[in-house]
Amino acid sequence: MTEIRHEPVAPTRTQWLAPGAAIDAHRHDDHQIVYAGRGVLAVTTSAGSWVAPGTRAIWVPAGTVHAHQAHGALELRLLGLPASDNPLGLDQPTVLEVGPLLRELILAYTQAPDDDTPERGRLRAVLLDQLKASPQQPLHLPTPTAPLLRAVCEILRENPADDRTLAALGREVGASDRTLSRLFKSDLGMSFPQWRTQLRLYRALVLLAEDTPVTAVAHRCGWSSASAFIDVFRRTFGHTPGTHQPRRRASSTG
Repeated sequence: MTEIRHEPVAPTRTQWLAPGAAIDAHRHDDHQIVYAGRGVLAVTTSAGSWVAPGTRAIWVPAGTVHAHQAHGALELRLLGLPASDNPLGLDQPTVLEVGPLLRELILAYTQAPDDDTPERGRLRAVLLDQLKASPQQPLHLPTPTAPLLRAVCEILRENPADDRTLAALGREVGASDRTLSRLFKSDLGMSFPQWRTQLRLYRALVLLAEDTPVTAVAHRCGWSSASAFIDVFRRTFGHTPGTHQPRRRASSTG
């Protein structure tokens, strides 16, 4: 991220992004909550990527250089908060669970951003209270800095279905599995299996937003069967993968 725009005030608004569209790297002096009312949203910094479907929001602390990426048609809800308002005390991007009440509060608050009435102030206070109660979610794909680790991670990014062991991948990049295992812990703060699972879930959300069939997503992301994929997905997100498919949502609401 070399070109960095500085927009002092984090906007509060709703905007649509086409599939694959992006908002380039920038920073605010305010905190920001970013939420996908529809589609899947990814926020990327120099430290990694955070991904959020409609049941999650991403907290972006003040001063963080970040970019947005749309997967599927994205209804982007942006909510700016002064740097003094940090109900969770978070100093790094974090994925937060969004329950039905918090979702409705975000939708209502971003619907009329120029409204400065007392009612809107009360709405904001309830929203901040709900944020305090929002569990944090480990949906973070950290970016490696060690060259050997970058090489391994790039192989898997190119093909998340690659099911080789760490030892086999190590032979390709010229490192032992012990060295790579240590690097995963020290550089990324997670084990190799944890990182690979995060990568596969990240890619699965992207493919689902593009309306890829669940069985195809499972195989392209490295699960042995659709049922195994659905089980991991449900345990992570609390619902089945079909929830994120545009065609299925349209048919269920029409």
